[in-house]
Amino acid sequence: MTALIASLNKTFGATITDYESLHRWSLAHTDRFWRHLWDVCGVRGDPGGTVLTDGADMLKARFFPEARINYAENLLRPRAADAEAIVFRAEDGRTRRFTYRKLCDAVSRLKQALQAAGVEKGDRVAAYMPNCPETIIAMLATTSLGAVFASASPDFGENGAVDRLGQITPKVLITVDGYAYAGKTISLLARVKAIAARLTNLEKVIVAPFLKDGPAILRDMPHTVWWDDAVAPFPPGRLSFERVPFNHPLFILFSSGTTGVPKCIVHGHGGTLLQHLKEHRYHADIKPGDRVFYFTTCGWMMWNWLVTALASEATLLLFDGSPFHPDANALWAYVAAEKCTFFGTSPKFLDAVKKSGLRPGDANDLSALRTIVSTGAPLIPASYDFIYDAVKRDVHLASISGGTDIVSAFIQAAPILPVRRGELQCAGLGMDVRVFDDAGNTVVGAKGELVCLNPLPSMPLGFLNDKDGSRFRATYFERFPGVWTHGDWAERTPTGGFLVTGRSDATLNPGGVRIGTAEIYRQVEALPDVQEALAIAQEWDNDVRVVLFVVLKSGVDLTDALVKTIKASIKDGASPRHVPAKVIAVPELPRTKSGKLVELAVREVVHGRPVQNIEALANPGALDAFKNLKALTS
Repeated sequence: MTALIASLNKTFGATITDYESLHRWSLAHTDRFWRHLWDVCGVRGDPGGTVLTDGADMLKARFFPEARINYAENLLRPRAADAEAIVFRAEDGRTRRFTYRKLCDAVSRLKQALQAAGVEKGDRVAAYMPNCPETIIAMLATTSLGAVFASASPDFGENGAVDRLGQITPKVLITVDGYAYAGKTISLLARVKAIAARLTNLEKVIVAPFLKDGPAILRDMPHTVWWDDAVAPFPPGRLSFERVPFNHPLFILFSSGTTGVPKCIVHGHGGTLLQHLKEHRYHADIKPGDRVFYFTTCGWMMWNWLVTALASEATLLLFDGSPFHPDANALWAYVAAEKCTFFGTSPKFLDAVKKSGLRPGDANDLSALRTIVSTGAPLIPASYDFIYDAVKRDVHLASISGGTDIVSAFIQAAPILPVRRGELQCAGLGMDVRVFDDAGNTVVGAKGELVCLNPLPSMPLGFLNDKDGSRFRATYFERFPGVWTHGDWAERTPTGGFLVTGRSDATLNPGGVRIGTAEIYRQVEALPDVQEALAIAQEWDNDVRVVLFVVLKSGVDLTDALVKTIKASIKDGASPRHVPAKVIAVPELPRTKSGKLVELAVREVVHGRPVQNIEALANPGALDAFKNLKALTS
């Protein structure tokens, strides 16, 4: 980031001295900023002569309308043949390594197999895959052709997979014979057969050998071929790439689907690449040769974010399985063994490690680790304390916030800014991120809606099957016309940082005062007896009241004394208005496949209303504990 400041000052005669002035410059000189990023990041392609059209209108704005580019070409930019591109570790410790040459050869062979199957520019290829090298190979082969890639993780059941992949009508489905989790192996072929039968226009299924059951098991699956057999006729050759317009579809990502059938969000080649290069190289400080890990599945946008790190000539460290198998040190041992420089995870994981009693920095050599990034939910202040005490004192801990909607983050890390306990550091470069009150006024030091006032390259191209764009406009631009409203309840701090306190649609409103659920979780989850918590607003006496559900540590009971402790911690740490009317213990909390709490589903169950698209949940059985609760009738 310091080098970026120096190059902008030299090239344009700017007078940038710090992050604040850099951010201001990136907003005041949008064209120059994004064009300069193209150059200094060495983007391969033709940028054309125009950077931005209709920049004053977020819905009409178009970046690099004359450009020709290919995302895969930029991820496979030339580097030493023996440079390590991918390391994969399964939860049983099996490790596989791909050099740059081995990766390119595998992409070349699968690309030819896809072409032989009739895949052309604009066609869709779907992956129902774990986080393994074959998924990245499938993505690169697909996108090198100008075809469109979408992925879902294999923990989605049949209906959950069809809800997503069925909407995009893929020509080819790429999958595995099974996967492993928490010491168990799960065979997928019966499920894959059922899914494939429900995908219209599907012409071929390619199965990679994750469990290595062998090709004989495919005999009763029509149009299905083993991966090795699919690529066998094609020797590796020199890769070529179909350069496409900047806004040509690249990925289809899926919303969580907890309020209905998931939305299919379409992202483009150029916008995804340029936004990720900005975030990786400057906000995350990823350099050539760095070793980058993010704990994610292929059903979460952080997988797409992770794999783009190849464009910064980093080595990807992949892991698939339970992060706590065989114990809480599983990922930290991997990080240490592979000299990981960038470690990405979720607040839930960090909190679980803390509560396990593990001190990762004492148990492992983490000397190579420079950056820890957390996203998916707000990172509570106690987790900052834990990282700097029990993991590493000289690490850049960054909580970031964005979403599938922009396949990136609005609120970012900055290596040249202080880390403040409990705060997200800054708005991303080139992004006019603010907090609005109900009247649409910018506020600082008060809570409101997180918004963005200017266009950015990674805005989605739209929703699939939304021909007139009405669903897209209603989702992001209805609350404040012409302004992107992200759906997060947030606060801008006087130091320029942010607090994110939950999703806007999950905020609590007792007595007309809006409360973010994360404000409650920060206080409760710092208590040693509480594993995690979930708060909802229950309709009660012509108003709503706050109800808090807690998962307690093993062997701990919800006594009157513990309830008093919970309420006191919320009152002292947040406010009296945050104190729940009821505190109820439950065995587990429902989550999406990417690990996010689903307050809305619990709210519907408590009120006796049906939960839409229950297939979106990782543990739908957890909802049973919230039905017909006697404690909520008085």
